[in-house]
Parts: sequence; structure tokens; C-alpha cells
Amino acid sequence: MENPVLTVDAFSAFFGDHQVLKDVNLSVPKNVVAALMGPSGCGKTTLIRCVNRMHELLPDTKVAGRMFLNEKDIYTMEPIVLRRKVGMVFQKPNPFPTMSIYDNVIAGYKLNGIGLSREDFNNIVEQSLRSAALWDEVKDFLHRKGTFLSGGQQQRLCIARALAMNPEILLLDEPTSALDPKSTSQIEELFVELKKNVTMLLVTHNIGQAARVSDFTAFIYIGELIEYGPTEKMFTVPKDKRTEEYLTGKFG
Repeated sequence: MENPVLTVDAFSAFFGDHQVLKDVNLSVPKNVVAALMGPSGCGKTTLIRCVNRMHELLPDTKVAGRMFLNEKDIYTMEPIVLRRKVGMVFQKPNPFPTMSIYDNVIAGYKLNGIGLSREDFNNIVEQSLRSAALWDEVKDFLHRKGTFLSGGQQQRLCIARALAMNPEILLLDEPTSALDPKSTSQIEELFVELKKNVTMLLVTHNIGQAARVSDFTAFIYIGELIEYGPTEKMFTVPKDKRTEEYLTGKFG
């Protein structure tokens, strides 16, 4: 694969003596949605938390193998620099409760001490909210708190906040699991639009969602990468019997 945005090379992760990821290899090309699927506890969230090095914030963790972001070794980078390049959206919408919509979007700049002109911040806020398909809904009350928005709007605000830093990859950890079907559908449509400009790695329990929005899918089972490839191919002719059994609901 030419110039992948993310390369995971013989990568393993541990909590104490317990191995959560076993020798995972995969590459994510530019401007795609790559989905990570698998039963609960199989290591999907651990894998994306290793991409922005949040895994190491927990006690007694270690990793082996390598990861590269646009050919730079993630584990030789300063974590704070890395996290500016890697956006993260969590399962539950988490706008900063004391901040306005406007300040939520530029929070990454403020937290990193990056000073820009008011005009630059105004442009970043508008552009990020437009990218997250939220601008028209909130443009008249940017200085109200983000927590007054609906759940789906809050999650789009969190996506706007991640996009504001212009990340090289966007990590999404089950971003629609706390949302109603309408909000889920809006966010799925948003992913298809967003991949024109940003590469996304999406953890999802929802097999239908992976089928609808992803270009590539990885199936992880008990810490092992069982299969990885173009979504359409995997969903129609999976190579591994375990993938087939997962997709047909025999376990999960």
C-alpha cells in the first residue's frame, strides 16, 4: 500500500501480564474510513488508544512492535505533538461543559497555548462546524454552552473540535452508540463526506454501520487481527470462518 497514513507493524499491547493485542499488522490508506470490528473486549479500543498513546496513561501497560503515522514512528514522537495530529472522538459526546460552542471548537488551540488572531479563530470555528454539518444549526448562538445541544449535535460538536486541529487521522470510538437512529444516520452521512479531507479509524460494534460507511474493515478476535481488507470483499467473501461466523451473528 503506497504511503499509508497509519501503519501498524507487528504490534502487541499488554495490561500487566495480560496480552490485549497480539502481533497486529495493518495499513490505513489516505482518505478512507477503516472500521475495527469484533466482539466486546477483543482489543479494538485498545488499538486506537495506542495510536494516540492514551493506552500508556493507564498503570502497568506496555507495548511491543511499531506504529507509524505518515511514516513517522508514533512511539518516538512527543505525546503532546502526536495528539495534535491525531483527533479523537469518544463513545459518549463530551463537550467541555463550562465552555461555549465557540470555545469548545478551539479548545485544542487554547489547551496547547497556540495563540491566533480573533479572525483566524472565527474562520477555524466556522470551517470546523461546517465540516461537522453543524454550522447552520448553531451559528446564531455560538456563545451558548455546548451542553445545551442535543446528543447528536453534541457529538458533531466533538467531531468539529477534533477537526479544528487539522488532524492527520481521526479516531472514532463507537461514536454513535449513545445516539438515537436519526442522529446516527446523520453522523454516518458525515463520515462519508469527511473522508474527502481526513482519514478515519472507526471502532464499531454495529456490523451494518461498518458495511455502510467503511472502505476497509478489520475483524479482531481475542486480540488477534483475523482479517483485514476492502469492506465489500470481506462482507461478501470472508477468508476466515471466524469472520463469517461473526458477520452472520453466530457470536459477538
